[in-house]
Amino acid sequence: MQLQLQIACASAPPIPTRRQFQGWVTAALQEIARPAGEITVRVVARAEMAALNQRYRNRRDATDVLSFPFEAIAGLPLKILGDVVICAPLVAAYAATHRLPPLQHWAHLTIHGTLHLCGFDHQLPAPAEQMEALERAIMAEIGMAIRPLAA
Repeated sequence: MQLQLQIACASAPPIPTRRQFQGWVTAALQEIARPAGEITVRVVARAEMAALNQRYRNRRDATDVLSFPFEAIAGLPLKILGDVVICAPLVAAYAATHRLPPLQHWAHLTIHGTLHLCGFDHQLPAPAEQMEALERAIMAEIGMAIRPLAA
């Protein structure tokens, strides 16, 4: 698995290392038996996340994580999974508000975003339960418990 890490926020709270992100992505891919591929994790400030959320989801405010699965051109055998974008200030705020270790929330959002890249979704109850069960299993596998993400 090849991970590209982009830090695109000037004054961010402590951000996990490339190795930590890679471990979380790898754990998610192994749990669902997905072949490895290239993934980009981009850590952004609130303004960039709000702009992305407006453009791609027609929602005005920033969100904590967005995923952009790669859509290959037919016949082009690229092993690219896509991009996961995480808003550093919202990670810090959520962790503080819910009294979570920030690293635990970073891991959860990275795994959550990776599962989205692999086709998992939580818009309907049954797929949401499946995705949340996978998240809990992956987090347990890496030694972290989780609480459900806010909608």
